[in-house]
Amino acid sequence: MAKSDADLELCYLSATEAIAKFQSRELSPVELTRALIARSEALNPTLNVLTELKRDTALTAARAAEARYKNPRGARLRPLEGVPVAIKDFHPVKGEITTFGSHAFKDFRPAQSAPTVDRLFKAGAILLSRTTTPELAHGGITKSPLWGVSRNPWNPRYTCGGSSGGSGAAIAAGMTTIADGTDGGGSIRIPAAINGVFGYKPPFGRNPLDLEHPLETLLHYGPITRSVADGALMQNVMSGQHVADICSLREKLELTMSGPGIRGMKIAFSMNLGYFEVAEDVQQNTREAVRAMKRLGATVEEVDLGWDYTVLDAWQTWWEGLFAALCGDLLPRWRHQMTPLVVRLLEAGLGHSGARLYKSNVVRGAMWQKLGPILEKYDALITPTCAVSCLDAEHDDSAKELLINGRPVPAYVGWAMTYPFNMMSWCPVASVPSGFGSTGMPTGLQIVGRTFDDPTVFRIAAAFEKARPWRGVRPKI
Repeated sequence: MAKSDADLELCYLSATEAIAKFQSRELSPVELTRALIARSEALNPTLNVLTELKRDTALTAARAAEARYKNPRGARLRPLEGVPVAIKDFHPVKGEITTFGSHAFKDFRPAQSAPTVDRLFKAGAILLSRTTTPELAHGGITKSPLWGVSRNPWNPRYTCGGSSGGSGAAIAAGMTTIADGTDGGGSIRIPAAINGVFGYKPPFGRNPLDLEHPLETLLHYGPITRSVADGALMQNVMSGQHVADICSLREKLELTMSGPGIRGMKIAFSMNLGYFEVAEDVQQNTREAVRAMKRLGATVEEVDLGWDYTVLDAWQTWWEGLFAALCGDLLPRWRHQMTPLVVRLLEAGLGHSGARLYKSNVVRGAMWQKLGPILEKYDALITPTCAVSCLDAEHDDSAKELLINGRPVPAYVGWAMTYPFNMMSWCPVASVPSGFGSTGMPTGLQIVGRTFDDPTVFRIAAAFEKARPWRGVRPKI
């Protein structure tokens, strides 16, 4: 291969592959980091998915990792030693500018890192770059007044999703080896689906939250990767009790990739969760995913969740209340430098009563009365991740409506089949690639597990990946 071809192959290595090559001395962390820096410099002017590229400090860290691999007896090798990581520009990193995509924070340097971020670094991961997010991580499309519009590597005309859109695009484009995200309404799973990669929303409590979101059940830190094994590798580092988060679970779960397949498993399937309008190309890919799981020996049966738009109202009420509690006091100073949708959401949240907010928990209880019995009977539930295969990069999510199959749905999140499972926060949920839509853009399949049953979700995802591998197909960019 020519040098450029060899470098491209390096950029698409999984973390598990890279670590094996580091250990065998076939590859140096410095070589990998240099290739990723070059790839990022070449693509970011088109994609605009990085807010910062840490060239010098990343190479310094890579040289230190290289030395550890050369002398493994003299230095303990950590689980992610020398692996470059992209961190979402919504996640606090101690001493590093963290803007949240907002003019209000363009020079902000946190005093501490988010616990999961800190764990990635302590496990040996190298901070390579920061990835874009919509302003204050408010939506499913990544564009912000501070950084502009982020684009999808499969076709820059389309969005890379949100709110961890920069992370999803950077993984798909080979601009980093691993990346992280947060998920409050689908912000890991939406970019995973739209960019054709793997994303995981752990159950609430599995991964610790940051100090800024105490006790917040909607929000989850998790991995975005090119393979299921890399997702498990990151999860094993990120999870576990942390003193900063009272809700973090004492149980330390270690995921493995050596388990059995899915033969004999019973899996429930819902195309629309009871109320979503789903585009035909997404339906076709989801049906093929069902057939693939049946070929693997699982029993897959369609179920009726019976949910309706009450779910959206409850999630949005909670989301707006959370948003307003954290950022509502920014409005007097920054209103005119914020996106109109952010202003609208903050104003709505400031107007919610405590009674209305608590009503959202009543809806969550009613939702579980439908989902709980299904997960008692079945090992997991599968459903599309997004109801469409793509949206324009400059999609106006403050508009009133979006048409799917000629029918109007809410433009804000009416196409994201993810937020219901933030209401069901204790269920682990992965998104895996399910194919390509009529526009040539990736689609995703959600795998929803029983409460705290992470291993079964990873088991199904790994079996599906083995049967229908996705890493061999890359964006032509």
